[in-house]
Amino acid sequence: MKNNASILKSAKETIELEGQAILNLKSLLDDDFVNATQLIYNSKGRVIITGIGKSAIIATKIVATLNSTGTPAVFMHAADAIHGDLGLILEDDVVICISKSGNTPEIKVLVPLIKNAKNKMIALTGNKDSFLGQHADYVLNSYVQKEACPNNLAPTTSTTAQLVLGDALAVTLLELRGFTSRDFAKYHPGGALGKKLYLRVLDISSVNEKPQVTLDTSIRDVIVEISEKRLGVTAVVEDKKIVGIITDGDLRRMLSKVDDFSSLTAKDIMSSNPKRIAEDAMAIDAMEVLEENGISQLLVEKEGHYAGVVHLHDLIKEGII
Repeated sequence: MKNNASILKSAKETIELEGQAILNLKSLLDDDFVNATQLIYNSKGRVIITGIGKSAIIATKIVATLNSTGTPAVFMHAADAIHGDLGLILEDDVVICISKSGNTPEIKVLVPLIKNAKNKMIALTGNKDSFLGQHADYVLNSYVQKEACPNNLAPTTSTTAQLVLGDALAVTLLELRGFTSRDFAKYHPGGALGKKLYLRVLDISSVNEKPQVTLDTSIRDVIVEISEKRLGVTAVVEDKKIVGIITDGDLRRMLSKVDDFSSLTAKDIMSSNPKRIAEDAMAIDAMEVLEENGISQLLVEKEGHYAGVVHLHDLIKEGII
């Protein structure tokens, strides 16, 4: 059984080997990459990505990345394609075939069918001289010298190289399209990444209670307000403007210092000039203010007037953190 040192040595060697292979891909980029990118960018159709085995798994990830960054893409398993799924490919679609060797039986059957249909085909292969490489319109060279697998058999380094080239293609297309964070949010409306890009403070604070007291509100009523609104805080407001804040922590500190608070009012225990944020600010900005200041609640303003509270727990629930 391997000891700890041996385990770490194996892991580090794998990372180093794959890292070197990825860096070497830069030297393999040529005009075919440029032409393939422009072909996809100018296409009126979709990108159909196909492969078999581990290459098929990589294909599904590249499809997902392209779709999320503005390039319509569809996965087609190479084995299924030659058993009925070939109809998935439409006239204007561009096909990317992924295969390390470029010589698998399924690829040899599939490639002529794609060519007969007059669809443009891009090969993503580690063997430019393979059957796939020779018949493709453009070749993205994913050659690796050695798999990370000690037996040089299990697809490891080669699939990592395929994945990286897919990312390079997606990012290049993203930049060509001028794809912005606003566009990204449209494609990720339910995900945490998308929420960071489109969710505003108002979207969260508007569903919360709006605790508020005045400078002269008694401590008893302050306690009631904080308890009833269930946010652990209340704003102190005068003429609709925020003049202070009282948290449940402020109440606990007060109770530890005084025995009789019957004569105290909100202005006696409030913190002046509390942190606040505009309701049209992004929720992720509210998260940053909370983290930077080590606080759990943030008062919200609309055009200089008190508008509510955003709580750390709200942001966690929305997946912002």
